[in-house]
Amino acid sequence: MSVPSREAGAGRTAGAGGAADVVCVGETMVVLGPCDDRPLAEQSALAVAVGGAESNVACGLAGLGHRAAWLSRVGDDPFGRRVLAELAGRGVDVSGVETDAERPTGVYFKDPGPDGTRTHYYRGGSAATAMGPELAHHPALRRARIVHLSGVAAALSESCARLLETLLAPGESRRPLVSFDVNHRPALWRDRDAAPHLLRLARAADIVFVGRDEAEELWGTPHPDEIAGLLSPAPVVVVKDAEFGATSYTDGTRTFVPSLPTKVVEPVGAGDAFAAGYLAAVLEDRDERARLRLGHLTAAAALRTRDDAPALPPRTETDRYLALTEETWEAAAPR
Repeated sequence: MSVPSREAGAGRTAGAGGAADVVCVGETMVVLGPCDDRPLAEQSALAVAVGGAESNVACGLAGLGHRAAWLSRVGDDPFGRRVLAELAGRGVDVSGVETDAERPTGVYFKDPGPDGTRTHYYRGGSAATAMGPELAHHPALRRARIVHLSGVAAALSESCARLLETLLAPGESRRPLVSFDVNHRPALWRDRDAAPHLLRLARAADIVFVGRDEAEELWGTPHPDEIAGLLSPAPVVVVKDAEFGATSYTDGTRTFVPSLPTKVVEPVGAGDAFAAGYLAAVLEDRDERARLRLGHLTAAAALRTRDDAPALPPRTETDRYLALTEETWEAAAPR
């Protein structure tokens, strides 16, 4: 089954009003991180930003010219107001976000080190953990062309898990396509076994994004072909393999596009950027190779910065790279 474009050619220009092309559902936090490569314990001041798997995707889609909305809950506190202001400033519709007077906005810290950046989360009991299946009835979700979810939200609380199960429930009433990024975060699952939960959710989605390494860790399936078979009957499975490339499986067709050679400043947010690029190309009714290429282009932009949701290349530049031949794709990659 191929992924249809419900309104071919629509959505290239973002603007106020009208239904969102994509609605992303999940938690966004305030991010506190160093401005250089020194570890957190050596810092005397930290930069403030915002980040969350699903809102990172919404920011990427807005940056690529599509109408994107984010649904969630934030605390009635300065951090919640910072989240709303920053996402709105990036062009994301936050009008459906609820404010919780009792629960706080989540926070996480970035800690650079020689082996990469570690993250420390303080999100237990946050406003977003109180999301539940009632949110599935929000009108924005019915009007969207795609709803984007991730395994992060499934791990936040039992009510959040029920929300994702409701959004992924089969039936004619599920009008939008549902995109699901496995996004396994072991620390969030604690003493629970994430593997069966994430497998069930992934199989119920229309488009699944999963890292080859996380699939091997979760389900013992190290090869992309095996992963695609495991996640059947999902119509589209995209397996990302870090610096090697990404392979998609749809309509019985296997498509591989190598990653771009990119200097990595920080990997946080690259998977979200890839999903944003891929989904943007779906909205534009592009072929599968172009979808993977746009995913690589946006992921590369994220890898070159410490920002969770980076500024993306202009569409004139991305369109030029999408038109390259296979022989010139890697050689002409932006650095």
